[in-house]
Amino acid sequence: MRAFLYYALMLLLGYAWYRYGQKLLRKGYRDEKGELTQGLVGPVGFLLTAGVTCYLLFAMLRALVRGEVPCVGKGCAGQVYTLAAHAGEYWANMFFIAWCVLGLGYAMYVTLRIWFRA
Repeated sequence: MRAFLYYALMLLLGYAWYRYGQKLLRKGYRDEKGELTQGLVGPVGFLLTAGVTCYLLFAMLRALVRGEVPCVGKGCAGQVYTLAAHAGEYWANMFFIAWCVLGLGYAMYVTLRIWFRA
């Protein structure tokens, strides 16, 4: 039950993140106060987000190829889950990493769309 609640909340948070990005994209060039519409991240935040996203994408692809993923979290630091021995924990960590990659990638997408409006 706890795993279902965890995944349902992650999907709900992803949906809220998507709706917030769509709300920003629907805005015009200027907001209600007459200021330019800002993206989700600024220039420095965009570079940091791109770096973290690339690292997580590399970690996810590496985990898929090798069949092992390091634990994501404080409670199990240094532990490695293999697909053969710990399939549930492996896929739970892979889902979390994929969710982070998609969320950060969407933030970069929304920011680029706002910056390069025609």
